[in-house]
Amino acid sequence: MTDTFSLKSHHITVLLVDDQNMVGETVRRMLAPERDIDFHFCQDPTKAIKTANRIHPTVILQDLVMPEIDGLTLVRYYRANPETRHVPLIVLSSKEEALTKAEAFALGANDYLVKLPDRLEIIARIRYHSSAYINYLQRKEAQVQLEKANLVIRKTFGQYLSDDIVHSILESPEGAALGGEKRFVTIMMTDLRGFTAIGERLPAEDVVSIINIYLETMTEIILQYQGTIDEFIGDAIFVLFGAPVLRENDAKRAVACAIEMQNAMAEVNRRCREKGYPEVHQGIGINSGQLVVGNIGSKKRMKYGVVGRNVNLTARIESYTVGGQIFISENTLEECGEHLLRIDDRIEVMPKGVKNPITIYEVGGIRGDFNVFLPEKIETVLQELKQPVSILFTILEGKHSGADLHGGVLVKLKGNEAEIRGNVAVDKLSNMKISLLDSDGQEVASDLYAKVIRNLQENPPTFRVNFTSTPPEALVFLDALLHNE
Repeated sequence: MTDTFSLKSHHITVLLVDDQNMVGETVRRMLAPERDIDFHFCQDPTKAIKTANRIHPTVILQDLVMPEIDGLTLVRYYRANPETRHVPLIVLSSKEEALTKAEAFALGANDYLVKLPDRLEIIARIRYHSSAYINYLQRKEAQVQLEKANLVIRKTFGQYLSDDIVHSILESPEGAALGGEKRFVTIMMTDLRGFTAIGERLPAEDVVSIINIYLETMTEIILQYQGTIDEFIGDAIFVLFGAPVLRENDAKRAVACAIEMQNAMAEVNRRCREKGYPEVHQGIGINSGQLVVGNIGSKKRMKYGVVGRNVNLTARIESYTVGGQIFISENTLEECGEHLLRIDDRIEVMPKGVKNPITIYEVGGIRGDFNVFLPEKIETVLQELKQPVSILFTILEGKHSGADLHGGVLVKLKGNEAEIRGNVAVDKLSNMKISLLDSDGQEVASDLYAKVIRNLQENPPTFRVNFTSTPPEALVFLDALLHNE
C-alpha cells in the first residue's frame, strides 16, 4: 500500500458506503467545513472494494443493510483485500442489537455507530481512527526505508566486515560509536609459511591469485564456525571468536575451525597446482584471554578491532608453527578441556615480551560435538646422503637475517625435512636462512628458509629442520642429491 499511498499531505480520506443517497448527502454536509477531510461516497456496494482501492481511504464508513450484498459480508471482503486489510472500518447502521455489533467486530470492524450520530461525534471518530491509520502507514514506510538502508549497508560493508559486526552496527545504537570494552576472547592467527620468499619469485598477479585462492577457501570455513574475520593482512588472517558476539564454546569452535582449515589446504594446493603455482602451507596459532574490543580509530574512519597483550602473544605462538601445524596456548587448552583435544606435542617457549616461559600445545584434533582431526602424525624417515652437503646459515631475528654467518653440513634429507650438523647450537623453533654449497664451495642455492623442529644432540650440534620455503633451484639440487645424480 505504501507504493501508491502518499504520506506527504497526511489528508484524511473518508469513504462512505451506503445505498441511501440521503445518508450520503447528510454526512457530506457534516464534513464539509473540515478542510483537511476528503469525502467520497459510494452508493453501489458492489463497487465498494474497487472504489477503496482507487482512493485509498484512511477510514471507511459503511451501512449494514444494503441491497445486492450483505453488510457483514462486505466487512469480510475488506479484511480479505490486501489494500483495505488494515483500513479502519466504522459500521454506520440503524441496527442496535448487541449480537449484530458483536458480529461486526468479530469480522474486523473497528467501531460501530448507530446512524445518524451527532456531527461532533462522527468527526471525532473519523479523526481518531484516521490518525491511528496514518501513523501505522508512516511506521510501515519508515520500516521499509530502514530495511532498504540496512540492505545497502549490508551489501556495501558485508564484503569487508563479518555478518556479526555489521549486525552489531545496525542493531545497536552504540554499534558504530568509538570505544571499547574488556572481554574474554579467543584469537586465531594464520600465516602461509615462507610465502614472503615465494612472493618475491612470482609475478604480482600470481601472488594475488594464490592469496585469493587461500583466503576464499579459509573464509568459508571461518564463517561456518561463526568466527569474526577482523582483518586480512597479506597472506595472514586475524580471526576472533567471542567478539562481537560471545558464545560459550568460542575456544572449541576456534580449534575445530583451525583443524578444518588445515585439512582444507589440500584443496587450496590442488587449485594452485591446476594453475601452475607452487604449493603453500599454513601455520595457525590460537590463544584465549582478556582483550579490549570495540571500534578503534576516529569518527571519520574506524574499524572494529582488539587491543591487548594477548594479541601479541597469539602472533608469537603462530610464529612457532611450521606448515600444517596448530599451536594453542595453555588458556585455550583449559577453555577446551584437555580431555577433548588430541595433543601431538608440548613445547616450552620463551616468546619475546613475556617474562616467564610458557607451554604451547600442538593440536591434532578435537573430540566431542565437533569431532574433527588432522591425519595422525607419522615420523618422516630421513634418507642419509652419501655425500653431506656444505651449507651456510644465519639465525633469523624476527623476519631479518642475523649478523652472524655459521657453517654446517646437511647429512639427511626427505621431503621438506632435513638433518643438519652445525658448528653452533640452534634453539628449537628458531628460524634459519640457508645457502647450499656445491663440492667446490660455490653457492648453488640461497634463500632456503627452515625452522628447527628438534634438537638431536649437543656435540656436534645436530638438529632437524622443516623447510618453510624452498626456491626452485634448491628443489632441483636437493632432488638430485636424493637420487645421487
